[in-house]
Amino acid sequence: MEQFEYDIDPPCAKKRLDVFLTEVQSDISRSYIQKLIDSERVTVNGAAAKPHYKVKAGDRVALTVPDPQPLDVQAEAIPLNIVYEDASLIVVDKPPGLVVHPAPGHGGGTLVNALLHHCKDLKGIGGVERPGIVHRLDKDTSGLVLVAKTGAALNDLLRQFKERQVKKVYLALVKGKVEPASGWIDAPIGRHRQHRKKMALNDDGRAAQTYYEVEKQFSQFALLRAEPKTGRTHQIRVHLASIGHPILGDRLYGHLRGATVPRIARQALHAHRLEVTHPESGQALQWVSPLPADLVQAMNPEQKMT
Repeated sequence: MEQFEYDIDPPCAKKRLDVFLTEVQSDISRSYIQKLIDSERVTVNGAAAKPHYKVKAGDRVALTVPDPQPLDVQAEAIPLNIVYEDASLIVVDKPPGLVVHPAPGHGGGTLVNALLHHCKDLKGIGGVERPGIVHRLDKDTSGLVLVAKTGAALNDLLRQFKERQVKKVYLALVKGKVEPASGWIDAPIGRHRQHRKKMALNDDGRAAQTYYEVEKQFSQFALLRAEPKTGRTHQIRVHLASIGHPILGDRLYGHLRGATVPRIARQALHAHRLEVTHPESGQALQWVSPLPADLVQAMNPEQKMT
């Protein structure tokens, strides 16, 4: 358990309490600060405070940060293809079939299990001792995953994602002849009303935009580049299916009956390129993951069709 005290001086006056504490405690996210306030671990002049309270010159703010709670996940010696690593972050090239986070039915063998083994010095982030995975990929989507190694790096990278400063480029094999060969899909996405595991275009959903462009057109399918400008769950899969070009191998959104397309064991979606600003140095960084062997093989003219 750690305790901090701050005397508010005039330049900090009139700031919301949660905003002030997030600024002086860069390793702690604003959402976690709000949880600490709600649990009365923050006081102003000795009294429990509210998140919306605006600090005044002369106030004394006290913050108590409990020890991180261990996550009941075991470190496992799972091989990782690490594209980049420094003191602040790691970029992993995830193979298809690897689940990112432990969940019911996937308590082990995940990327988190592997990271706990690889990064023995990871700090508690957000009050939990776990790696700070900034964004997720579905189990059967391959490619680049960004992981923060400190709370400060996590907060900055999450900000970059929220402010749409991160560029993500995906490659996908999709059904049919894509016309026009490039364009924008601008359609809100929300939870499917009947199927709990699915997302769908939904007027009540959250705004979502995806740019696409054909890289190579085959007779019955295409290699497509997709650039999501927002980060909704299953966004690329839902958007491409909505314009009649579902991703090959996508059992949830595929609709491939009657199509003559390559046979592939998983959804043909790959996180190909990732561009961010380094949270510490401010340097522009870019990583590229080549199209994996199973998707290259699927484009081979000798590949069996289904």
